[in-house]
Amino acid sequence: MTLGIDIGGTTINLGLVDGPRILKKVQVPSFSKGATLNETLTYLADQIAAFLVPGVAKIGIGVPSLTDPVKGIVYNAANIPSWDVVPLKDFLETRFDIPIFVNNDANCYALGAAVKVGRVLPTVVTVTLGTGTGVGVVVDGKLLSGTHCGVGEIGAIPYEGADYESFCSKKFFTARNLDTRALAAAAAGGDEAAQAHFREFGRHLGIFLSVVMYAYDADCIVLGGGIAHTFQHFSEAMWEALRCSYPYQAALDNLKITAMPDEDTALVGAASLA
Repeated sequence: MTLGIDIGGTTINLGLVDGPRILKKVQVPSFSKGATLNETLTYLADQIAAFLVPGVAKIGIGVPSLTDPVKGIVYNAANIPSWDVVPLKDFLETRFDIPIFVNNDANCYALGAAVKVGRVLPTVVTVTLGTGTGVGVVVDGKLLSGTHCGVGEIGAIPYEGADYESFCSKKFFTARNLDTRALAAAAAGGDEAAQAHFREFGRHLGIFLSVVMYAYDADCIVLGGGIAHTFQHFSEAMWEALRCSYPYQAALDNLKITAMPDEDTALVGAASLA
């Protein structure tokens, strides 16, 4: 049995995992923006201690950042201001005397998604649409990370005066003072203004997915994160923009794009780290 942890900018999910099954899980608020590094580490350790049970053989953690997966060091975590250089593995192994594995949160989500689709497709790319935008890549069932787990950090590529993340995550909606749940309800009810916002989001995401295809030539793209719950409202505009931005029609004809927004996927992936 493994403890999987998914650290986000808004919430932290913890789950006891046995293979692909989540035995028990809990969600707690993420770190406050003004918290110091020591305060965040103490808070995380306290949440682990409260959830840990006998029989847990290892702990896998997904973090929204570049990481050194061998040393378990976190670098410049997105949306966690105090996490610049954090020796997370050493800190938690000293505290709990259990093997700790650390990786980028999008990579963890990618591993979990690959488990759910059966690892039968050669190249599965996941795009998490949450507080930020993360990309994970699994090739032939194995995670493609790079030296610092930076293979999927393409949300930081400059785009329209900012970067793709600013247009392909919750930031797109918060910058316009829009609540995604209320907006989705309005769009489902036929509100044209709400539908227009989702079409604009879908257009930006489709252009971003063309970059994903240029980089990874995926067989399957899995969308996760909170915004993926609204997939039905932006999928048509997303596909239209993708087809206009990516010229290789044969690849698009064989491409599958699906939404898998549940947080269990990232927990399964984090628990699969080794």
